[in-house]
Amino acid sequence: MTGEQIEVMDTGHAAATQRREGLVPGTDETLARLLADVAHVDEVPLDCHFFNDLGADSLIMAHFCAQVRKRPDLPSVSMRDIYRHPTIRGLAASLAEAAATAPEAREASARPEVPAQPPAAPTGRPRYVLCGMLQLLSFLGYAFLLAFATARGYDWISAAPGLLGAYLRSVVFGGALLLITCSLPVIAKWLLIGRWKPQRFRVWSLAYVRFWLVKALIRSSPMVMFVGSPIIPLYLRALGARIGRGVTILSRSVPVCTDLLAIGDGTVVRKDVLLSCYRAHDGVIETGPVTLGRNAVVSEATVLDIGTSLGDASQLGHASSLHTGQAVPDGEHWHGSPGQRTDADFQTVPPARCGTARRAASGLLVLLTALLVIVPLAVGCLDVLLSRLLAGSSLLGQESARSGWVFYGDALLITAVLFFGAVLLSLAFVGTVPRLLSRFVTVGRTYPLYGFHHGLHRAITLITNRRFLIRLFGDSAAVVHYLRWIGYDLSQVEQTGSNFGTQVKHESPFVSTVGTGTMVADGLSLMNADYSSTSFRLSRTAIGAHNFLGNRIAYPPGGRTGDNCLLATKVMIPVDGPVRHDVGLLGSPCFEIPRTVLRDTAFDELRQGHGLRDRLAAKNRHNAVTMLCYLLAGWLYFFCVTVLYAGAASFYAQWGTAAIAAANIVALPFTMVYFVLVERAVTLLHPPEPLFCSIYDSRFWRRERYWKVPSETYVQVLNGTPFKSLLWRLLGVRIGARVFDDGCSLTERPMVTIGDGCTLNAGSVVQCHSQEDGTFKSDRCVIGSGCTLGVGAFMHYGVTIGDGATLAADAFLMKGETVPEGARWAGNPARPAPEVGGGDV
Repeated sequence: MTGEQIEVMDTGHAAATQRREGLVPGTDETLARLLADVAHVDEVPLDCHFFNDLGADSLIMAHFCAQVRKRPDLPSVSMRDIYRHPTIRGLAASLAEAAATAPEAREASARPEVPAQPPAAPTGRPRYVLCGMLQLLSFLGYAFLLAFATARGYDWISAAPGLLGAYLRSVVFGGALLLITCSLPVIAKWLLIGRWKPQRFRVWSLAYVRFWLVKALIRSSPMVMFVGSPIIPLYLRALGARIGRGVTILSRSVPVCTDLLAIGDGTVVRKDVLLSCYRAHDGVIETGPVTLGRNAVVSEATVLDIGTSLGDASQLGHASSLHTGQAVPDGEHWHGSPGQRTDADFQTVPPARCGTARRAASGLLVLLTALLVIVPLAVGCLDVLLSRLLAGSSLLGQESARSGWVFYGDALLITAVLFFGAVLLSLAFVGTVPRLLSRFVTVGRTYPLYGFHHGLHRAITLITNRRFLIRLFGDSAAVVHYLRWIGYDLSQVEQTGSNFGTQVKHESPFVSTVGTGTMVADGLSLMNADYSSTSFRLSRTAIGAHNFLGNRIAYPPGGRTGDNCLLATKVMIPVDGPVRHDVGLLGSPCFEIPRTVLRDTAFDELRQGHGLRDRLAAKNRHNAVTMLCYLLAGWLYFFCVTVLYAGAASFYAQWGTAAIAAANIVALPFTMVYFVLVERAVTLLHPPEPLFCSIYDSRFWRRERYWKVPSETYVQVLNGTPFKSLLWRLLGVRIGARVFDDGCSLTERPMVTIGDGCTLNAGSVVQCHSQEDGTFKSDRCVIGSGCTLGVGAFMHYGVTIGDGATLAADAFLMKGETVPEGARWAGNPARPAPEVGGGDV
């Protein structure tokens, strides 16, 4: 039989299959013509590989998927389909098979739906303004209350006889202040809310104001300092949660609707878990239960939506999520986004003896450390700083000296010594003390929680994860020296000037290994320790050579990836199966994609050759200026805030508590104005714009300066208030009216457009750039009116979301995608998904 006869038979068989399964005959030819138009080629053979033969990339294929979805005569195609079936013939066959099994698949994957709720009445502008005013009044009242307490405490401590008396009074005052600030959220919750129940209410309503106030008090409570200790379960019980015995919680994201949270005995919740028992959808707050059974495991970087549960002895893997209605049965292991069954084991450490007495002793020790060391030290430093400045203000012997050059000269000198001295001392401290402590914690040995070795491990983790320092050195040649200084094993470094981004964290740097030639974007979290509810064990986490890691990746010990891998943004690193080499991995659960495509090799010649040394030197000079600007911006802010409070202290005798309260009130708007001006200064001559360039292009270096110098932390203070939209406008975002932002992050503010009435959930990200090896790509993102970004959702660059569309919790919307109006997309990578009753996001 000839090849032509075989092709005719195959074509006839495909047409018969398409007719049998309800697809239009000739679908493959139609798909080929569409792809040819998008890729700007004459024709696309049916067996042509999209990436290897055609030379396409994910951006081209995303545009192809968008064109297919516009055709009512064609089935919907997602990027997952493209990567799994990278030829027209294979894609058409898979679509036919999917159409045949669609009814059975829907029945097999059926899950309990949330009963549909009638839409709440929309909130108009008057309630929007009223909500903002009530939130502002709440802030003013809290600022005055804090000023009253601190002023009285400062007076009492200052009047103490001798150093010992001042120390003892600092301990008493610190304990009282800690008790008050930790009790206030509990009191407010029971007075304003009572018990949380599953309900729906509009944002900007009076019910929302009560919700926001309780949430703000819980999230700002000093109890966040005690995450990972036995104190946190007790605190959650006081807030109404049903927490069993021996529960270990390592996530800093404290639940808000605590009465709806139930955690069984012996369960462990790893860090970076989003577990709030509420979400926002289309301008409505929805609260719902989250239930974790006994001895369950919730691994790192996961999202648990409302109406989800894990059974006894069940597990949810890292970089995974459960969507509303999903329930993991007893004893089963799930992973992926949304979750699905797996045989992988996400808790490999055996249990140890860890009883109530050990937990109680550990909690008491943590409290005593805070009361006897941290609080007195903070009070003492503040006392010395303000006393020195106030003494300097009277050196001229004149009342007007407060505003004279002596006062400001003293302030400049003192704040410079403190700020830059603290940077140098921190560098020395993080490079020496943890090395000494690490000698007492053996790699591979199982230790009980809340003992001597666990205390040393926690100290190492806290000391070496200094956000300020990694932001200072990240995106520069200096970062590899810093990481080696704190304990990383980086083998033989191939310097690129961008080996690591400005956000890298770990549980122990001394068991962190990154291979030669590997580059890492922002958001890498090395999971160096295995945990159970009673034990922990350090394990080496090793990333292979010549890898590229995208954003927001949690890398576990024993990750099954080797050399020359592309690990895409938000990918779930496999912990079972063969070791992957020379491939790319995408999604959760992950699947293989090409390691690189033609578009990403456009600047490869700039990463090697004789000119590399000169290009790297030029980048280093530019990055050195960026680091200096970052330090100067931080020091100037420290100076201004110090002068603000020193001035308030100097007027304390005349105005009393009002002087300190005024400083508290002014501090937040001053912080906003200051960093808006810093950001505007950085982008004045070169605002962020679409780019496709090498990392050795000066335009990319300016983008690195934009990421580093302006602060972003202060933006989160305004979460859930109308003032955050105002701040986004000041930072260049094209944002519509009455947008609800509960904690979204925008990496390039002037490149984002957000329509009216959008809902942006906590942990969501709009990132207008991507870097793969030595190639940088950036484009604008557009979010239409009435859209919802779910909890932990992530948007890449060049994305357009139509009006009224929804991106589900923990979804990853890939670059170049177009989401139609009113559609709901879910998954990692995101793809069209059926709507679930109640507005599942």
